[in-house]
Amino acid sequence: MSVRTASHNPAVLSYYSMRRSVGLIALTLPFALASGSILSSLLGPAHALPHPLLERSISDYYYTSMRDYLVGSLCAIAAFLACSRGYDVRDEITGYLAGAFTFGVAFFPSFDPRSARYSTLDIRFGFIHTFFAVLMFLVLAYFCIFLFRRSAPDRLLTRRKRHRNRVYGVCGLVIVLCIAFMVALTLGASLDHRRPSPALFWCESLALAAFGVAWLTKGKGILRDLPPHHPQERVQRLPAQPL
Repeated sequence: MSVRTASHNPAVLSYYSMRRSVGLIALTLPFALASGSILSSLLGPAHALPHPLLERSISDYYYTSMRDYLVGSLCAIAAFLACSRGYDVRDEITGYLAGAFTFGVAFFPSFDPRSARYSTLDIRFGFIHTFFAVLMFLVLAYFCIFLFRRSAPDRLLTRRKRHRNRVYGVCGLVIVLCIAFMVALTLGASLDHRRPSPALFWCESLALAAFGVAWLTKGKGILRDLPPHHPQERVQRLPAQPL
């Protein structure tokens, strides 16, 4: 019986599949929440579109019929991030932190956008939720910009790997820019004593889409390496990196 190589190892293939699954969950989460809420309202007793049609932010779907889907998706992403492994302890610690922050986003709901008054507990939970959300997106950007672009010293830097690194860099930059816009929108609303702009939903959606694309790529769903003998593949030795 021949020994399986890493690329044909069921455990490795399952790990790549989970990476792709996490990417798909993140990529489709805003669409699933919005469409599910609209469909639920149309099929509900009122048989009418929800008002507003789109929530102010993804977190606000906690107070709709899509609450379970939102919390379940975040918990699935958090569990995988906490169990993800890389080249060294830095990757492992980053995974633990990303998982913890994502669990925090799931278990500490944001402010109810339909509430006229907030209790002290509501305010505390809202600020904790925002704190965890910012940290979660920062760690996800760190994954894309730094960790995903690394390779083991004994590996070859293929042409596809260079292309993937560009994808990771762009995804990380998009997440960082979205974080800046989200903070600006939230602070501006706080200073003017008004609710944040609906643009917050689109910033969060774009950041999640960038995260999803990065993990789809990392899971070999996009730009996977070509066979070594493929005419379009060119390789060069990657300089040793400290791990």
